[in-house]
Amino acid sequence: MFKRLHETLGAYQARDPAAGSKLSVFLLYPGVHAIIYHRFAHFLHIHHLRFLARFVSQWSRFWTGVEIHPGATIGKRFVIDHGMGIVIGETAEVGDDVLIYQGVTLGGTGKDTGKRHPTIGNDVLIGSGAKILGPFTVGDGSRIASNAVVLSAIPPHSTAVGVPARVVKIAGEKTDYASEVDQISVTDPITQELVALRRRILVLENSNVNHTDTEEIRNEAV
Repeated sequence: MFKRLHETLGAYQARDPAAGSKLSVFLLYPGVHAIIYHRFAHFLHIHHLRFLARFVSQWSRFWTGVEIHPGATIGKRFVIDHGMGIVIGETAEVGDDVLIYQGVTLGGTGKDTGKRHPTIGNDVLIGSGAKILGPFTVGDGSRIASNAVVLSAIPPHSTAVGVPARVVKIAGEKTDYASEVDQISVTDPITQELVALRRRILVLENSNVNHTDTEEIRNEAV
């Protein structure tokens, strides 16, 4: 237990430029507190002490602003940056070395039973406000941009952006996205298409105006 906590504190130091000593991270970071509470709640959950498990998770929600269902499975070196407004559902599975920001939801759709929440691979970064909804997998090394809404599986080592999210693959390159905290230098392919269409419309409008002027000159000459 102490080894895993030591690894988690080290992961916070590595990924948060504002992090100080391990002691300050342990005492002052709500994400760390949420993880510790969840480990305890999950232990109670798997030992069928469901009421106590939910009590611990609800206390954690009140204290940290992070809601993790006791049934969720969380891997090693899980880092929650800021944390307020994060929701992780009962059947969600989170791999090792995952970094998530505030406002993230790992949720389900409808009232299906069984596996209904996403599985997050290793070394995944999930930007602030992103929503990942459904029982599919986000592949290892992937990055979910801020405010993306992911409704289907994401291949490994990919970037998903937009609403609904579209995948932009990083061809032939496996990048350690979880250690990369830049969430703004990603391009939405839908936005690119809209910009290209707007440029095309302007070209066609200008072409039509020039054609009209030419016809008026010819009519006046006649």
